[in-house]
Amino acid sequence: MTDGTDGTKAVPLLAHDERDRLGLQVQQAVSRFVDQPRAAVEEADHAVEDILDRFTDAMAQRRRTLRTSWQSVDEAADTEQLRLALRDYRELAERLLRL
Repeated sequence: MTDGTDGTKAVPLLAHDERDRLGLQVQQAVSRFVDQPRAAVEEADHAVEDILDRFTDAMAQRRRTLRTSWQSVDEAADTEQLRLALRDYRELAERLLRL
């Protein structure tokens, strides 16, 4: 999966198995609708809440990682490290705006 802006690979925000598990949660809620409509909607609500929590945690961790990458750089030193950090921030912002 490429980001498209500079050809670099975009790092998934959630692990593949976690995405599968969360998707399965939603599918299970949908499949229960006919027999238990209210319970299905409640289950879907919990699944979306879980997805949002995981997404928020993943975004916060990504931001901490980015911040660490440039805050540890000597102010007068490595412009290249700062350029890379800015590129990563831009990529993250673009991905968020595409959601």
